Amino acid sequence: MSLNRSQFAAVFAAVTVTIMTAALMAISPAPANAAPAWAPADTAKIHPGTMMYTQGAQCTANFVFTDGASNVYVGYAAHCAGTGEATDTDGCQAGTLPLGTKVTFNEGGSLISEGTKVGSGTLVYSSWDTMHKLGTTDANTCAYNDFALVKVDAADVGKVNPSIPFWGGPVGIDTDGTAAGDRVYTYGNSSLRAGIELLSPHTGISLGDSAADAGWSHPLYTVTPGVPGDSGSAFVSEDGKAIGTLSTLGLAPLPASNNIGDLAKELAFAQQHSGIAGLKLVNGTEPFSPIL
Repeated sequence: MSLNRSQFAAVFAAVTVTIMTAALMAISPAPANAAPAWAPADTAKIHPGTMMYTQGAQCTANFVFTDGASNVYVGYAAHCAGTGEATDTDGCQAGTLPLGTKVTFNEGGSLISEGTKVGSGTLVYSSWDTMHKLGTTDANTCAYNDFALVKVDAADVGKVNPSIPFWGGPVGIDTDGTAAGDRVYTYGNSSLRAGIELLSPHTGISLGDSAADAGWSHPLYTVTPGVPGDSGSAFVSEDGKAIGTLSTLGLAPLPASNNIGDLAKELAFAQQHSGIAGLKLVNGTEPFSPIL
């Protein structure tokens, strides 16, 4: 079958368009990964304040993070995956479980039960593990860089919301530390409280930062102190910015005080050494409201 001049021109134009379209698709950059779709704050099962279990040890989630590939992470204390004694606080010396260890997100845990598992994840970054590998020796970094990240399983990402229960936020990261008397807000979820949610929100005051800590630690008092199981929980300032993560219960010289590791420094260390490209804090979907 032959083509006349007009038919040939039409066919040639169609073929040209098809070839050019295919070429443009081949050289165009791939679309960016879509941002995670967060669960509604009032029904989310995984969020700051959720109980986290690591081989029987219970801690509290602090903040939610994402990376350049839109993976979702939940933070907690590195010592939650520690293998030594509860008194081991030097992350450069204490033992820790390896990366790849499974972690579960639970609700309703108590002294006799881990409650109900609502999701799972994998330990993918630990400041303690990283400092071991780097040979870190700075005393303040070793003592207060107590931060780890659990990558949420893909099947459970849809259960996540980054807002702190009761308070809302965070609304960014605090970078100038705390002064004596500054108000702070937190949400602990220790199994010692037997799931009584009314006991989880706390407010308190900073005791003032010490220059000797080089900005790594913020000592403070809350109305009721953080207790074992609250470890890792989030602390925010009176304007809703993320200050730090609960690390230790002080026994001396300030009994029943707590020390929190500085999130800005912990996150910067993780961004430099974790190998997770584009790691960043996610702000809450709910506004911060510092009202009891």
